[in-house]
Amino acid sequence: MLGTALGSHSTGQTTVTSLAVANPGSLIQSVDWVAIAPPLIAALAALAVLVTDLFLPARHKRWLGRLTAAALALAIVSLLPLIGGSPRATFCAQNVTGATDNAGCSYVADHFALVFQLLALGGALIAALLSAHTVEREELPGGEYWFLLLSSATGAALLPASRDLATLVIALEVASLPAFALVALRRDGRGAEAALKFFLSSVTATAVMLLGIGFVYAASGSLHLGAVATGLEHAPAQLKPLAEAGAVLTLAGFAFKVAAVPFHFWVPDTYTGAPLPVAGYLSVVGKAAGLAGLALVTTIAFRPYAHTWGLVLAVLAAVTMTVGNAGALRQRFDTRYSAVRLLAWSSVGQAGYLLVPLAAAGYAPTTTDPLGATAAYALIYGVVNLGAFGVVAAVGRRSEAGVDDFRGLFARRRWTALALAFFLLCLAGLPPGVIGLFGKVVVFRAAVDAGLGWLAVVMAVNVVVALYYYLRWTAVLFAPAPDAAPAEGAGERAATAPERRLPVSLTATLGLTASVAVVLSVAPQLVLQVVGGSLF
Repeated sequence: MLGTALGSHSTGQTTVTSLAVANPGSLIQSVDWVAIAPPLIAALAALAVLVTDLFLPARHKRWLGRLTAAALALAIVSLLPLIGGSPRATFCAQNVTGATDNAGCSYVADHFALVFQLLALGGALIAALLSAHTVEREELPGGEYWFLLLSSATGAALLPASRDLATLVIALEVASLPAFALVALRRDGRGAEAALKFFLSSVTATAVMLLGIGFVYAASGSLHLGAVATGLEHAPAQLKPLAEAGAVLTLAGFAFKVAAVPFHFWVPDTYTGAPLPVAGYLSVVGKAAGLAGLALVTTIAFRPYAHTWGLVLAVLAAVTMTVGNAGALRQRFDTRYSAVRLLAWSSVGQAGYLLVPLAAAGYAPTTTDPLGATAAYALIYGVVNLGAFGVVAAVGRRSEAGVDDFRGLFARRRWTALALAFFLLCLAGLPPGVIGLFGKVVVFRAAVDAGLGWLAVVMAVNVVVALYYYLRWTAVLFAPAPDAAPAEGAGERAATAPERRLPVSLTATLGLTASVAVVLSVAPQLVLQVVGGSLF
């Protein structure tokens, strides 16, 4: 299970496969290239795209997108040799105080890392497919776009395997900094404004997090997560307030990346101002990176404070899902309110559900189910949310498209409407979106098993509240189509114009996400197999 993988630093049962030291005092060690292959392939592909763009004629720029998709697919395939067996670790330090086995390593490819790397790279691949038509239609600079997307995916894939605070911060910034530029690539001026809001908020959160890490290092004497836990347990009494303050500040920085309340204000404006595929990417891959970092620092480094951060995350989860759903309810179903803004507020609410199992892990740190529930729900959410963004891209073609622009979609594009309806029902947790219901049940059970009955009640109420806007949007799809009339907005023109065949990239995106969601709804146990260890 994921909890076992995260807790392996204290069991002494895992094996470090990559440390090859010539003598006890030597710093020379070999690198496990197989272990680091997923983020390494994405990084090398980013450099290849950047260099190729310099020599490739303009008429052949579309090949850069195909190279990006192929590289991300190869990075996903590179996870296969890591399945099963003992976790593989590399970049290991000797004589780390409190370290046992791979607790002194900076990179560990264990079960937890593989699941979140699958989510990050898979989400980036779907975003790349979704981006192919957008880059061409909006005349975005192809070389820069694909380079930034691969660079951000590299950081997102590196972060789940990071096992020291320095590497965590570096991975988080590698995932975040290219995302600022991706948001700013939109040419109509809104991208620059959205990128500025995103950048300023993120920089502030990073500064707070770095201050907290500095406090933690001063109190524990180490940056490796396992050694930090040992150091905090034996920290002198006079340093405990410093350590506690450091833990709070560090958690605040990761809470921003997850878009937890009150660190969520950047989400609606950033999503609506970014190119539409970038908004989808941020809603899934960006959130997954922050969630992985939050899980690592809480369940490993801050293990001595489990009950404290467990309560804090429980409160954050309750407030986040409530504020997110309240924000979504305020969106009117007309052309003045974009579908992407509604999805943005929905993603804030979904972040609250994702935090519930992490909070449960604070009350049941020896149980493996909470972390597995987080990973299971993240995988489900990633597939259906990117699918929903894919339909918005197919119909509205711009993030200004209002929800009302989807009225009568079933009469014009039957399969596209059915796909969006299925995705929305999955997000709502209603049949036939069985996989969405399955994910919410898993999260709900994690809260109940940890004794967080009040949080389970809050979650149940929010699930019912969210039904309103999910079902209302679904009903719009099957409502009578509006009469053709002159339209002013970009979304309205798309809604009333004669329908054309979808571009191949959008068709592939919708086909892939819908197929995965349907398969998982028919056999939801496959998700548990992925996060439960039978496939890893």
